[in-house]
Amino acid sequence: MARRWWILLTVGAGTFMSALDGSAVNTVLPVIRRDFGAGIDTIQWVVTVYLLVVSGLLLSFGRLGDLRGHKPVYIAGFVVFVLGSASCGLAPNSTSLILARAVQALGAAMLFANAPAILTKNFPPEQRGRALGLTATMTYLGLTIGPSLGGWITDAAGWRMVYAVNVPVGLVALGLALRFVPREHGRTGTARFDWVGAATFTAGLVALLIALNQAHAAGWSSLPIVALFAASAALLAGFVAWEARAPSPLLDLALFRNRLFSAAASSALLNYMCVYSVLFLLPFYLIQGRGFDAARAGAILTALPLVMAVTAPLAGLVSDRIGSRVPSTAGMLVLAVGLYLLSRLGPASPSGAIATALVVCGFGIGTFIPPNSSALLGSAPRERQGIASGILATARNAGMVLGVGMAGAIFTTAIGRRPAEGEALFAAVRAGLLAAAGVACAGAVVSGVRGGTNVVRREAAGVTAEGSR
Repeated sequence: MARRWWILLTVGAGTFMSALDGSAVNTVLPVIRRDFGAGIDTIQWVVTVYLLVVSGLLLSFGRLGDLRGHKPVYIAGFVVFVLGSASCGLAPNSTSLILARAVQALGAAMLFANAPAILTKNFPPEQRGRALGLTATMTYLGLTIGPSLGGWITDAAGWRMVYAVNVPVGLVALGLALRFVPREHGRTGTARFDWVGAATFTAGLVALLIALNQAHAAGWSSLPIVALFAASAALLAGFVAWEARAPSPLLDLALFRNRLFSAAASSALLNYMCVYSVLFLLPFYLIQGRGFDAARAGAILTALPLVMAVTAPLAGLVSDRIGSRVPSTAGMLVLAVGLYLLSRLGPASPSGAIATALVVCGFGIGTFIPPNSSALLGSAPRERQGIASGILATARNAGMVLGVGMAGAIFTTAIGRRPAEGEALFAAVRAGLLAAAGVACAGAVVSGVRGGTNVVRREAAGVTAEGSR
């Protein structure tokens, strides 16, 4: 029993480290840009390249964990992430920093794709939701602490120390993983890694992410953006066609025949779209629209991850008892209410009203994520836990990009040629948040059709979760 909780601590340390790094780095990007004398179009690749590499490789590393064992891939992830972090801190110019971030992202993809599978294999079904909820809490704590810690470290010792912090944290987590994560045997027999599927999926997803990331600047109807969208559609369609007949597919499409699995994956994508719409739009409202300084805006925004951190383990505990459908669907509905409340904020709304709306959103997100993650992982066969983890992580990253892309497109369209200030800015933010509320409502519908609430009881009895009654 005690070993399980050491495994949970190990996985939690990894998620805390990655969340802390991401939120802290975003905060100090202006300082890095000034130090290197780089343009905005260059320095944004510090974030973009990380996203592209992680998103493109999650399925591949999840599948590799299924074939070779999750522990060795997870251990390698810590090693690569620590080396990448050290390289980031030593980067002499912006190009070197971008390359080092790609290395860091390689390690992060190994960690993200295998961590949920390790938890699922080491916790019984009746404790899985609680374990995933506590892991989510570590993620939210990293997101909460990151901005203020990153700013403090940068002021005290320079931005390079923000990356250097990952080295001792990563080494401690690596030691814990070596000691406590049990070694398991990968699959034996004729199964081989699907290199064609991996290359096709990675290329298609990267093309899609670059198109979404660059469409605001280049124009949604410009030839390069249209070509990227077309290439992405062709590659991803080819990936699905290949996977349907590959002898050892990267993605077992049979997983999506399970209604519980497909509903959980789809609603996760929609949930993360909503989350990152808020994270994209609220700084415009607070800093540019209301004139708050960064410290005050950051303090208000902290309400979101703090509530998520408190709510997530409780939601996981509830889902262990009653199943995933009720808490996940309720969480999406509460999130929709919170997004609507945010959309009603105006130029004179008090800080308390802003924080209250964020608290409602945080409660909805924290209520949704652990039960939904538990349902997705629990509905996959044991030998497909790595790929199920990869799908969950891919849904998160794709939702992030789609959310920012949707919110950015609506925001820039609503602003049009008018100055991004005054009532025009508030109207643009309002339109983006209302669209996100609509996505949350759609997510509640998708979550609600996943099936009954007896999944945990059937799994505990040794029955594979195949959907609902």
